[in-house]
Amino acid sequence: MYKKDIYTILSNEPLTPAVYRMVLEGDTQYITRSGQFINIELEGKFLRRPISVSDYNDTTITIIYKVVGSGTEQMREMQPGKKLDILTGLGNGFSTDNNAQRPLLVGGGVGVPPLYNLCKRLISEGKKPSVILGFNTESELFYFDEFKALGVDVYCSTADGSVGTKGFVTDAIRENSVEFDYLYTCGPLPMLKALYAATEVDGEYSFEERMGCGFGACMGCTCKTKYGNKRICKDGPVLKRDEIVW
Repeated sequence: MYKKDIYTILSNEPLTPAVYRMVLEGDTQYITRSGQFINIELEGKFLRRPISVSDYNDTTITIIYKVVGSGTEQMREMQPGKKLDILTGLGNGFSTDNNAQRPLLVGGGVGVPPLYNLCKRLISEGKKPSVILGFNTESELFYFDEFKALGVDVYCSTADGSVGTKGFVTDAIRENSVEFDYLYTCGPLPMLKALYAATEVDGEYSFEERMGCGFGACMGCTCKTKYGNKRICKDGPVLKRDEIVW
């Protein structure tokens, strides 16, 4: 279930030259799982902007977004105190209802944010997650220290080798001999495909897709799965490994 409401910006700060963190104050009761997203209405834009939730509590939502177009450019200029019309509680999110004790969380680029609250939740349930973050270069790296502060093992990979393992997240798994019994991941499609091919454990994959409405009405983000067609915005964005059709 989702809800449309007005939220107030508490802060909007850069993490890197292109990546920003925004904290919003408002009703968070409809966010029930890590990996859900919100849909933000922007002045002059026909479609809302879907942004994954990085963290939340009883009164605030934290989102992390990358400035890639006119919509996120508009968001970057927003100041504390501004009111935003937002749909919240969208998507199915990740499930922690499994027997895994050493899950691995793998995020690529702007796929990193939704894994932060998931990591906190797994720790609170007595599990021992590890984290791998993948970027192109060191200047794009963010949230490494935040994950580290949670007390988990954190590794990173960069395509140019400027920090961490040179190569991709799959290289970081091998180089660091990371042991895990379940996989949670979010990031670009090539990364998800590579992880699927390189691992055999069960897991949950969060997909990025162009969305129109954000709550399943327009059918614009429908994808094929082994169990029929599913809407990424409503039945996803998280799909189980055993249902994915590449």
